[in-house]
Amino acid sequence: MASEYGLKRHFNGEAAHLLGGMIRPAHPAFDAEGYAAEVERRIPDKELKDRVLVLTEGLRARLPQDYPGAVSILLSILGEELAEGEGMFNASWYLMPVARFVEEYGLDHPELSLDAIEEITKRHTGEYAIRPYIERHYEPTMKRVARWAHSPSHNVRRLASEGVRPRLPWARTLDIFVKDPQPVLEILEPLRSDPSEYVRKSVANNLNDISKDTPDVALATALRWLEESPTAETTWTVRHGLRTLVKKGDQQALALLGATGGEWVHASRLRVTPGSVAVGDTLVIDFEIENTDDRAHSVTVDYVVHHMRKNGRSIPKVFKLTTLELEAGERRSLRKSHPIKEVQTRKYYPGEHLVDIQVNGLVKATERFDLRT
Repeated sequence: MASEYGLKRHFNGEAAHLLGGMIRPAHPAFDAEGYAAEVERRIPDKELKDRVLVLTEGLRARLPQDYPGAVSILLSILGEELAEGEGMFNASWYLMPVARFVEEYGLDHPELSLDAIEEITKRHTGEYAIRPYIERHYEPTMKRVARWAHSPSHNVRRLASEGVRPRLPWARTLDIFVKDPQPVLEILEPLRSDPSEYVRKSVANNLNDISKDTPDVALATALRWLEESPTAETTWTVRHGLRTLVKKGDQQALALLGATGGEWVHASRLRVTPGSVAVGDTLVIDFEIENTDDRAHSVTVDYVVHHMRKNGRSIPKVFKLTTLELEAGERRSLRKSHPIKEVQTRKYYPGEHLVDIQVNGLVKATERFDLRT
């Protein structure tokens, strides 16, 4: 997914001019120049969602005031359905205000709006627009979502999963599904082995959301899916859907995914170089891993960087490294380069940082490095 910062830069007067030019053939009275000028004037210092809202409010002010008429015009500009692999945030990012229009102004017309969301999601996404309809019109919306799970369109099937995610990024949390994920799981049932990776990725992300609040439910669901539907597609969905539990070292999740022998596999000769770095440098993590058992084992190897915070405490961040099949008595050398670079969700502070090597979620070796200002 595109970063929020990278995406927000696109929503400006030029984006308004683009949308206005697409609307004019269907609604000649649309003031495209005034729309672009207003957007450009209002967007400074605003973040992504507020920028999109500015464009949406500008549409509302310039389109017919009857909602059905306005939506009909907006649906006429959607274009062809996105094929598998075409990204909604690069191929059709400019439709975000169209989806927001339905989200903001269509709640008094639920059936018409759900129809519109179904069409919009084929060209962009309706994952944000659908959420207030779940909250305000729960029964008819969930019935529609259940139908979408069987749609011939991979984009619509994906919306069936993505729209009901309890903790969808950039969206408000659906507390009703945090407390009871069963309605979400009913939607996911026909999608766990979907032929579209786009759909399965959403299902996995949904299961991962559920694992954060009700891990026992997520694990029981994953086990049942693997038993009832032992396909490569289901295995892929489950593996990605349990990733947070795996990173936390949950032994049940690791065992379910085939990891064995964590108590027999050890790490040694861990070196983190250089010992003192600054932001922009790269750490090199070297170590050896050995299976001391007389049986072969499948192991998941991760490394953990304990990032120092401003208050002097540290927060661990797990990074995936590799999955290995180790024969009895086998020893291997592993190396990983880790760039020290700031991202939107992480700021670095100077001080001692620890690096752990995890095998099947169990810490096997620890080393440290110093971060300079």
